[in-house]
Amino acid sequence: MPPVDLYIRDAVPGDLPAIAEIYAHAVLHGTASWEIEPPDLAELTRRFEAIVAGGYPYLVAERGGRVLGYAYASAYRPRPAYRATVENSIYVAPGAQGGGIGSALLGALVEACTARGFRQMIAVIGDGNGASIGSRRLHERAGFSLIGIARTVGYKHGRWLDQMLMQKELGAAEREPPE
Repeated sequence: MPPVDLYIRDAVPGDLPAIAEIYAHAVLHGTASWEIEPPDLAELTRRFEAIVAGGYPYLVAERGGRVLGYAYASAYRPRPAYRATVENSIYVAPGAQGGGIGSALLGALVEACTARGFRQMIAVIGDGNGASIGSRRLHERAGFSLIGIARTVGYKHGRWLDQMLMQKELGAAEREPPE
C-alpha cells in the first residue's frame, strides 16, 4: 500500500527538471547509477521521449505537487528476442528515501509492465552488496529473486563495485509465447 497522500502517475515532460535533480544527486553521490557526470536536461528529455515512444512506462511519485521519485522500465537488451523483458530503474529524492516511495513506484511499475504484456523484469543493481543494499531489499520484498552477481565490474567514487541482477516473472511469464 502506497504511503498516505502519495500519488503515482505517468511522468510528463514538465516533471523532467525534478527528475534531473533527483538523478543528478544519485549520480554524484551514490552508486545506483554508474554514470560519472549527470546528464543535462536535454539528454534526459531525449531518454524520456525514447522510453515513452518505445511503449514503456515512466512514472513519478508526488506528494503535495512535489516529485519525490520516479521509475521507468526500458528494454533489457536491444535485440528482438528480448522484447518481452524489461529492465527497471527507480530513484527517490534525498530526504524522501526509506518512506515507502520506492516500494510504491516499483509496485506500480510491475503492474504497468504486466498490463503491457511484458513477461520478465530485470533489476540491475549497482553496488548490490554495498551502498545499494536497500535496493536489493526493495526488490526482494517485491518478489524479485537474485540471479547473479558480477564482481568488481564498475569503478566509481574510488572503489570497485559489484553489479547484482535480480528477476521477477510478470503475467504469463514463460508459460506462453510473447505477443
